[in-house]
Amino acid sequence: MLEAFPYHISMVFQRVYLFEDTIYNNISMGRPDATREEVIEASKKARCYDFIMQLPDGFETMIGEGGATLSGGEKQRLSIARCILKDAPIIILDEATASVDADNESYIQEAISELCKGKTLLVIAHRLNTIAHADKILVIKDGGIVEVGKHEELMAKDGVYKKFVTVRKNSRGWSHRK
Repeated sequence: MLEAFPYHISMVFQRVYLFEDTIYNNISMGRPDATREEVIEASKKARCYDFIMQLPDGFETMIGEGGATLSGGEKQRLSIARCILKDAPIIILDEATASVDADNESYIQEAISELCKGKTLLVIAHRLNTIAHADKILVIKDGGIVEVGKHEELMAKDGVYKKFVTVRKNSRGWSHRK
């Protein structure tokens, strides 16, 4: 059973790693036996099909190591397409939207919603909109879990989570001027 464990988990990290290869091969590594139609469908669900089709060679476009020729949001959507194709029952999102611009964030949120349908999701995040609708939020401080609950439950307490939310809300619009 332990040998099968990695096959039950897909991960989307803040720093996406893409290989020096085609877009198609970077996505299909999620499930090497997938058909071309399945790879294309995964790219559509991950909201990356349109930008792929605008590239010079579409799915056959070569990308540099690490995806140097792509934006952060494009790389992230390719990573999500890979995970959608893999179709693992457990998804880990580690700061998946932290390094993307606002324009790409909405595409990525849509792609993540598609990825997570019917799955168990573990989200590691600092952005509140990423976790506000979670079934269970675990607040970690100094290496330990200090609070557990839904957003509304945690906001009703005067704990770490509520203080974090309050600080974030109060800091919006703040700027440093000389």
